[in-house]
Amino acid sequence: MTSTTTTTTATTTTQYYRFKPWNIGRFLIWSLFAIVLIVSPMLFKSSLALTMLSQMGYLIIICLSYNILLGQGGMLSFGHAVYVGLGSFLAIHAMNMGEKGGLQIPLVAIPLVGGLAGMFFAILLGFVTTKKSGTTFAMITLGIGELVASMALMFPSFFGGEGGITTNRVYGPSFFGFNFGPQIQVYYLIAAYCFVCTALMYAFTGTPLGRMLNAVRDNPERVEFIGYNTQRVRYFAFIIAGFFAGIGGGLASINFEIVNAADSLSAIRSGGYLLFTFLGGAVFFFGPIIGAVLLVFASILLSELSKAWQLYFGLVFVFMVMFAPGGIASLVMMNLRVARFGKFGRFWLLYVALAVALVPVVVGAAALIEMIYHIQLNAALGPNLNYFGVAIDTSSAASWLGAAAILAVGLAALEVARRRFVRVWGQAQEEIEAEIKRREAA
Repeated sequence: MTSTTTTTTATTTTQYYRFKPWNIGRFLIWSLFAIVLIVSPMLFKSSLALTMLSQMGYLIIICLSYNILLGQGGMLSFGHAVYVGLGSFLAIHAMNMGEKGGLQIPLVAIPLVGGLAGMFFAILLGFVTTKKSGTTFAMITLGIGELVASMALMFPSFFGGEGGITTNRVYGPSFFGFNFGPQIQVYYLIAAYCFVCTALMYAFTGTPLGRMLNAVRDNPERVEFIGYNTQRVRYFAFIIAGFFAGIGGGLASINFEIVNAADSLSAIRSGGYLLFTFLGGAVFFFGPIIGAVLLVFASILLSELSKAWQLYFGLVFVFMVMFAPGGIASLVMMNLRVARFGKFGRFWLLYVALAVALVPVVVGAAALIEMIYHIQLNAALGPNLNYFGVAIDTSSAASWLGAAAILAVGLAALEVARRRFVRVWGQAQEEIEAEIKRREAA
């Protein structure tokens, strides 16, 4: 890109050209993102890993679309699953029509069908939803979400009742030799959409509408004073979020070849998008990407390890709200800021101390939770509990006292390490602020 500056005098006209170089850092980040998407299935070749990678791909799109509402627009929605789920249903019906010889839509275009469906319902429902903001907006989205989930049971011919709608993604002519039967081919289709949709949503943040959406989030009264309709800004953003949510839903229908209303349209699903977008960090663009990865690990790996996995993530959510409301992304950015000013070296030992103190806290708390769950749910199997290879007798008082003692020791050590960390962190921040002021004055 070039910019031109012209200086005119009484006798001559001089033209200066200034060249704006490429943003090398941004180019490297996007290149690294593309490489990760391409190389990941080559490094993790098991069927479980491929399934997880596929789910991460479309959940990144869904969480980023939700962050258009929450992070960029300050709109707390409890009904985002409506647009994901309806996009999934329209996409799977389009696949069935193609399989039966009706409307022949290539499989690679099916996610766009889901996106258009999500956009359509966002246009239809969003006009009413975005008339209010804040708590009223959240309650309206919750009501619409429950309304759509309830209506799904009233139209079994479209939603498939409790069994849902199934399909076969292998239909029609192949696409450059790909029939999308093998999971690896489906993954690369999801990865391609993930990269393009992520780039488009990032580009949206720099558009006038994206900037105005941030202004509506921060100070809607001032936006109205300068002549903008805040409801219209929220409405357009809602439509865009619905479009990308529908694309994610269409990819999910291709991946699983089944859509169930009880799962895809429920408030629990919307709450999951909210929870993990917040945990990842709604303030930063890459935060929902972290949240999508956490969502897959929680729903697949952690759910296999413990029946109390939702309780663990609930506790993590509470602690993140208390100590890091900006999510994991904010923690990353704060430490990068410290590193940029050359003060990260003093925190190495403090982070090690926090991690060491956190181990007995997790071990003790998890042992107590697992023993409680075992007594409540698996009492018929006997008092013995296999806790990561260690046999624990839930009927023995020593087991309970031992777990409580480990937890207490860990909490005490964690508090000591935390106080030391807070003190050093405060000193570092004061030094950074002083350095910033010195540079500004220079």
